[in-house]
Order: sequence, then C-alpha cells, then structure tokens
Amino acid sequence: MSEAMQRTRRRRWASLVILLAGTALLSRVAPWPEALGATTGAVCVWLAAVSDPWTWPVGIANNLLYLVIFRDAGLYADAGLQLVYAAISVYGIVRWRSGRGAAPVRPVTRGGALELGATAAVTAAVALGLCLLLDRATDSQVPVLDGVTTAMSLGAQWLMSRRVLENWWVWIAVDLVYVPLYLWKGLHVTAGLYAVFLLLCLLGLVDWGRELRARAAPAGAAPEC
Repeated sequence: MSEAMQRTRRRRWASLVILLAGTALLSRVAPWPEALGATTGAVCVWLAAVSDPWTWPVGIANNLLYLVIFRDAGLYADAGLQLVYAAISVYGIVRWRSGRGAAPVRPVTRGGALELGATAAVTAAVALGLCLLLDRATDSQVPVLDGVTTAMSLGAQWLMSRRVLENWWVWIAVDLVYVPLYLWKGLHVTAGLYAVFLLLCLLGLVDWGRELRARAAPAGAAPEC
C-alpha cells in the first residue's frame, strides 16, 4: 500500500472516530440531530479542505439533518438550501472523479473571469429573489441575511464542486455572517460549528493553494515546504 493510500485510510478512520465521539459529546448540550449535524458538518468541511472525495457522501448526510434543524428554527431558505446542496454534492462526486487521471480527484483550478462573473451574477439574482420571497411569504425574522447567505452558500458550493480555489473565499465571507446569526437564533452548537468551519476554510484555502502552486512550479523546482 502506498504512503498516500495509508494517509487516506488513517484520515477516514479519524473521521469515523471524530463523528462518533463528537456526536456523543455534543449530544450532552444539544438535541441529537443538531449534535450529529454539527459533527458531520465539521468532518465534511475537513475532508473537502484536504481534497478527500468522501466529503460528498458525508455532506449529503449533513444536508438531510440540517434540513430538519433549520426548518424547525424558522430559517426556511437555509432549510431549502440543503436540498440544493445535496444535488450539487451528487454533481461534485462525478466532477471530482472526472479528469483526474491517476490522482484521487481532479486538480484544483483558479476560476476564470467568465465562470466567476457568471457565478456572481446568478448568486446576486438568487439572493434578490430569496430576500423578496422570505420577506413576503414567510415569518422569517432575518429575510435579507437568510437570503443573501443562502445564495452565497450556493455559489460557494458550486465552485467547490468544480474544484475552483475561490470557493474558500466565498465560504469565509458566509461563515463570518453565519456565526453571529446562529447565536442570535439560539443555535449555539451550530454557531460553534460555523466558527470551526471558518478555521477549516482557511485550511482549505491554504491546502488548495499549495496544490495549485506546486502544479504550476517548473519541472525540477524544489517542492514547497
């Protein structure tokens, strides 16, 4: 077994241990769906940050849990977002496996002006539509924040599914809003989870950036430490 395969195996066993231990610990201070949702979310983002394709099935399980959690908290856009996340995750499974050659996943790329511009335009349109819908058709107390963060999350998830580096910058911006929002809604465990997400997004930005630079380095150049 190669060293890379051994690292992957150890990482996945660690993910299982974190999932079980984290859920058991958090269930002491939060309902078990939120505890399991928080733990699967943390594991999902960590696996994405280190480019492990298991991030997608773990993420789908997380989406189904948070569909219920957010619905019960009155965050309707975030609840509906989970279904879209799950659909994008299915696409991510296929996309990460395409064009990879002998590598576990396809290589990281920088977003082109057209791709980033189109993603930003669609995100803005979705945000506007969601804000109007939530304000007029639901009892959401934070229709603007709920709509904007939902749209930005969709854009970030789409870019992540395509292995575009800039997805991490969008996630960082979203998490900086989500942490105080969930504290205000009384979802303290989830707020703590998103604070962890913020740190993991920084890890993902560094790790994906390192991969991109290593691939761009001229042949024979010394590897980056």
